[in-house]
Amino acid sequence: MDLKDRVALITGAAQGIGKAIAILLARKGADIVVSDLNFEKAREVAKEIEDMGRRCLVSKTNVADFTEAEVMIKKTIEEFGRIDILVNNAGIVKDSFLLRMKEENWDQVLNVNLKGTFNCTKAAVKFMAKQRSGRVVNIASISGEMGNVGQANYSASKAGVIGFTKTVAREFASRGINVNAVAPGFIDTVMTQSLPDDIKENLKSQIPAQRLGTPEDVAQTVYFLVSEMSDYITGQVINVNGGMYM
Repeated sequence: MDLKDRVALITGAAQGIGKAIAILLARKGADIVVSDLNFEKAREVAKEIEDMGRRCLVSKTNVADFTEAEVMIKKTIEEFGRIDILVNNAGIVKDSFLLRMKEENWDQVLNVNLKGTFNCTKAAVKFMAKQRSGRVVNIASISGEMGNVGQANYSASKAGVIGFTKTVAREFASRGINVNAVAPGFIDTVMTQSLPDDIKENLKSQIPAQRLGTPEDVAQTVYFLVSEMSDYITGQVINVNGGMYM
């Protein structure tokens, strides 16, 4: 319960990696803001958290819209009086080869994955700076480090998240705010479960650990970065990929 009395906001928390993060941080004692466009699934996650005895706020927020992101942070402050942890997890994919990629698909992915991270972080660090404490964890991707065929937009957005992480870490370290990124590899989520078996087997063959990651693998790393165990760590990218990229 080392996160007792902390308030954590997780975007894209209705399922997959975001849900795993929200549940784990609640188990560690934090009160949670579950943010997602899917309000019904977000409510289900909130009920799990409330059943643990934690307080929980659900926010239906389009992180690509700065005004909505700002309203979400303000509601968090109104409800809990503070914000200690922000996990920028919300993200989308619109994959296709570059020559077939529509401009709107480029824009949509950059707006959610990169601009959304900017919007939520800018709104949250204003309050964290006043507290002179805070943790921001941005969910990047292996694709942002090594690239991936068919993901020019997604890879660019996640590489941008990494650069953004390092700059914000430098700007706010003196205010007691640590900013880091977690770069997952291929994780066993709804998206990867829909892949044909032969493609999944091919993926596993490229991973030294010989398995896909789990949402909980990522959540444990996020927990480390928002806990007191990581007080002297900022501006870093932690890879959670089973050794696929080193």
